[in-house]
Parts: sequence; C-alpha cells; structure tokens
Amino acid sequence: MAKDFAVFLGEMLRRPTEVSAIAPSSAAVARLMTEGLETVTGPIVEIGPGTGSFTKAILARGIAPERLTLLELNARFCETLRAKFPGVRVECRPAQEIEKLGLRDVGAVISGVPVLARPTIQREIVGPCFRVMRPDGFFVQITYSPSAPIPEDVQRELGVVATKRGTVWANLPPARVFVFRRRSH
Repeated sequence: MAKDFAVFLGEMLRRPTEVSAIAPSSAAVARLMTEGLETVTGPIVEIGPGTGSFTKAILARGIAPERLTLLELNARFCETLRAKFPGVRVECRPAQEIEKLGLRDVGAVISGVPVLARPTIQREIVGPCFRVMRPDGFFVQITYSPSAPIPEDVQRELGVVATKRGTVWANLPPARVFVFRRRSH
C-alpha cells in the first residue's frame, strides 16, 4: 500500500494532467465500485485503474484475471499494474480506444476516469463503452460530486440512465458511486 501511494504521488507530481485524484481510492470505495461483478457475464473492463485499487477489488470478487482488461494512459502505472496483476490484460492507451481492442459483450466497465464537467470525455468514453457492452451491461463511475457525473441531457443523448449506488464518507475526498445502464424504451 505504501509503495502504491509513493508511485501514485510521484506520478501525480510528474504528470498532474494524467493523475486527477489526490490519493488512491480507499478499499471501501473499491468494494462499492465492484459490487455485483461476481454475477456479471462476459469481459470486464477497468478504465483509469491508476495503481490498481479497483483492480485488486475486482479480482477479490472472484473475477478470473483473463476476463479483465485495464486501460491506463500513464506508462508507469501500466508497468506497475502488469507486475502486480499477472494474467490481466493491461493496455497502455486511452479509454476512448475501447472499440479498437476487439472486445465484445463486455459485462461491466469500472471507471476511475474523471468525467465530471467534461462533456467531450463523457461522449468519447461512455458512448464507445456501451457500444461494446452486452445489452444488460453497466458502467460504474466514481465521482466526488453529490450528483451524477454525467448530466441528464448527456445521459439522454447517450441513451443511458444513472442510479446512485452509494457514498463512502471515509474516503479522501468523500466519494460517490453511480451506475449507468441503457435507458429502457
């Protein structure tokens, strides 16, 4: 844990535009983010895994490493993730490229990518994620805002709807978790 924090802090200082959180997410947030994954069918994708707080929780839920693909921009984080999680596919590329990975019928996407107040990122990431997802697949997003990190007009445009899963007050800063699913017609 201390080594992860050191790597995280070093990268946050060296590449502040790539690392937007102020600390790795807590174990409690990771458990909330990964809730229900044990019942998911198909591949699971994590975008913006950083040093692997959520990755560790995904695997702890019994997900086989070969079902998990990580998309991370930061080369140092990619190196760390490959060493820590053998058997997990680690792609050192932006989440916007999810459709280029050859993945289909994805059961869930776990996102540590900051999408709040970034409509371009919301469209470039959430839309493509749902295009490679199973009809019953879902997208889980962490945010530090009290409301959904994707506004209702963009949700409508993307054909998704948000549900708040919960808040973890014992995180720095307090974190909220939202789940996005296809809007039923």
